[in-house]
Amino acid sequence: PVMAIVKANAYGHGAVPVAKAALEAGATWCGVARPSEALELRQAGLDCPILLLGYTPEARIREMLENRVSLTVWDLAQIRKIAALAADLGKDARLHLKVDTGMSRLGIQPEAAFGLIQQMAGLSHIRLEGIFTHFARADESDPATTDTQESRFRELLTQLERAGLMPPWVHAANSAASLTRPSAHFNLLRFGIAMYGLHPSSECPTPADFRPALTWKAVLSQVKSLRPGRGVSYGHIYTTRSTERIGTIPVGYADGFRRLTGLQVLVGGKRVPVVGRVCMDQIMVQLDAVPEAQAGDEVVLIGQQGAAHLTAEEVASLWGTINYEVVCAIGPRVPRIYD
Repeated sequence: PVMAIVKANAYGHGAVPVAKAALEAGATWCGVARPSEALELRQAGLDCPILLLGYTPEARIREMLENRVSLTVWDLAQIRKIAALAADLGKDARLHLKVDTGMSRLGIQPEAAFGLIQQMAGLSHIRLEGIFTHFARADESDPATTDTQESRFRELLTQLERAGLMPPWVHAANSAASLTRPSAHFNLLRFGIAMYGLHPSSECPTPADFRPALTWKAVLSQVKSLRPGRGVSYGHIYTTRSTERIGTIPVGYADGFRRLTGLQVLVGGKRVPVVGRVCMDQIMVQLDAVPEAQAGDEVVLIGQQGAAHLTAEEVASLWGTINYEVVCAIGPRVPRIYD
């Protein structure tokens, strides 16, 4: 079984449409990071199991239980609060215990987990539905750290099995481990970045037919000819050296286009440079490479146009970041259109 990770607005792709498509394609769970994300799915009519992978503020626990959202837990005080609220509602809280095998983020240490699970077994209105961990370096070619994490997790699972305390769902594999580490598949895979056709990292092999789901497009809102010596955008950090054709695009840093220099977009099947400072709502490009370009023409900020392409990975390299951040940054003002 697969858990479709649709947190952060499905990595910028649109949580509800992506969740529906993933469930239609065979996923059985959805994973989110915030209570608001879980509610968005429920309000859209999705009835699948939902796991809230991160922190649930105490003030939101009741709402999550009412909406049949499984919660991530890691300490007894937190679990007791959840049990009390579940008792008030006359419901059983479905919980997944997060085990910190080496990410050093959320989670209980493996050596303390068995004792906590024994204590949980004595609480009413609590159902330990799952146990999971998260790999810190599964997307790297050197497997040593992930081997260690998997080994720590397996030691705990062996203890639980012997004691008859094994929960129904056991999961550890993120996208990278799902693609490269069958030993860590257990009985549930968490597919995040790979579900969107994006590479977990340059070191992580992906199938030959792997391709991105997302293209980010805009249009040229205006094209004009500027004489030599004209400054472009705030601060005039770019000045025309000759008569140049400058196009304006209605996308800016408020839409998730990073306020950096040296960026490019595609126009007329060619790469053209972004010139001048990126504004909140607009960017300017130098169009000498595409003299036929005119207002209304398509611009591709991420994706393919003719023979040219500009991948999220390439954009990430220009930004000095990872492809995850590039697509997650695409703001809510940008309409999502689905084929």
